[in-house]
Amino acid sequence: MSHTPHELAEEFPDQVDKIHELKTADAHFAKLMDDYHEVNRAVHRAETGVEPLEDMAESDLRKTRMVLKDEIASMLAKA
Repeated sequence: MSHTPHELAEEFPDQVDKIHELKTADAHFAKLMDDYHEVNRAVHRAETGVEPLEDMAESDLRKTRMVLKDEIASMLAKA
């Protein structure tokens, strides 16, 4: 398990400009990004022990993060 935050700029380093463009132009994309960052911060806090969670809850957060990241990736690919 990695304790490294999964920031979108690190996950999609070659698409940082496109991320910014979509965030300002598409309200749905902006909401996805906000949701991703919220869930990502919660996962990171759980992994580092700042706010420990039960294993199932932490696993559910990781799955939610993955779904959001997949949708973001899909929108980036179509843009």
